[in-house]
Amino acid sequence: MAVPTPHGVPDGLGAALVPPDLAQLLREDLQAVADEVEEEVRRQVPEYARPTDGTYGAHLRAGVVQALTLFVDHIADPRGRGDAIAATYYELGRGEALEGRSLDALQSALRVGGLRAWRRLGRTAEELGLDSTVVSALGELAFRTVHEVAEAAAAGYAEARLHSTDELERRRRRLLDLLFEDGPVSPEAVRDLAHGARWPVPRQVAVVALATGPDDREEERPLAAAGALVDMESRPPRILLPVPDGAGHLGGRGFALAPRDRPAAIGPTVPLTEAARSLHWATRALGLMGRGILPRQGLVRCADHLSTLLLHSDEPLLARLAAGVLAPLDAVSEGQRPRLAETLLAWLLSGSNVPEVAARLHVHPQTVRYRLRQLEKLFGDALHDPDARLDLILALRAEELRSRSDCAM
Repeated sequence: MAVPTPHGVPDGLGAALVPPDLAQLLREDLQAVADEVEEEVRRQVPEYARPTDGTYGAHLRAGVVQALTLFVDHIADPRGRGDAIAATYYELGRGEALEGRSLDALQSALRVGGLRAWRRLGRTAEELGLDSTVVSALGELAFRTVHEVAEAAAAGYAEARLHSTDELERRRRRLLDLLFEDGPVSPEAVRDLAHGARWPVPRQVAVVALATGPDDREEERPLAAAGALVDMESRPPRILLPVPDGAGHLGGRGFALAPRDRPAAIGPTVPLTEAARSLHWATRALGLMGRGILPRQGLVRCADHLSTLLLHSDEPLLARLAAGVLAPLDAVSEGQRPRLAETLLAWLLSGSNVPEVAARLHVHPQTVRYRLRQLEKLFGDALHDPDARLDLILALRAEELRSRSDCAM
């Protein structure tokens, strides 16, 4: 740990004017001055107005004593650097950052404490009959002391903020990796990692999968909602979103998350320990978007396309089903097949209502009846068997979606 050397401060200016025995005199009075300074800091700086017992009180007392000691040391040896004491303030600055506080309170404490110490020193100088040149030299040393400890605290604060941000990101990445593991996830392990990552643990989550961009630059990162965990380095990039209790879904919250013009899919809402399932379906939906089976652009909600996702959850099995139940259509010409398949699906979905089929397909009812006579010859009793009809609907629906995606390409 390197504590910076202070810049722009007096370096022993007028030090020769200070009586050499003054340092010993002030050192003997140091604890009494520390009492006054500590009391003043607690009175004027709300963040330090805490009970005097405990770690925080000990740190405040140590900081006051160290700063006063450094000032006296500078009187005794104006050329001394006071590295050990500066290191204490470096650690105090780091502590403020690691506790998530700003540096404002510590800087205010230094100003208030420095002023109180200077007033006490003024009374001592008057009692000793020190002339104005000596008091001026002491003022320069006091300014140097405050500057040194403030600069050391600021350096420690900056270093901790940099490393704590990096560490926080690493902890959140480990948390995401745990949540997205295959198999059961331990709630206790999640709580432990979430505590270290400063992440409030929600009961329900949904996962957004983003299409991979050619260059995921920093400015392309999504605008994450409060509490979201973001991993832009995975493939596909993903965002875990807390879902408020009782909401059941994200409403409009998720739609500013994806970078502009980047396709994204949001998985179903699940309990936190089942986040991997939401990611699985979001990733599957994103793949179907890329093929045109689901809308190619914008944010697709898995909850709005469950039947399509279910239909394509095992595509080799779906292909085997389609090949079997749609085999009779192989007997017709290439031009007839799409028309007959379209008519059969509309007839099955409409409850065998010919006028409704005609309206849906924008053809004459007589045309529908003609096609149905052809289909009766091809499929026979299967058209009236409930199990066969379900298989036909699934196979024809999959073929329709595939045909739409082919036309969109």
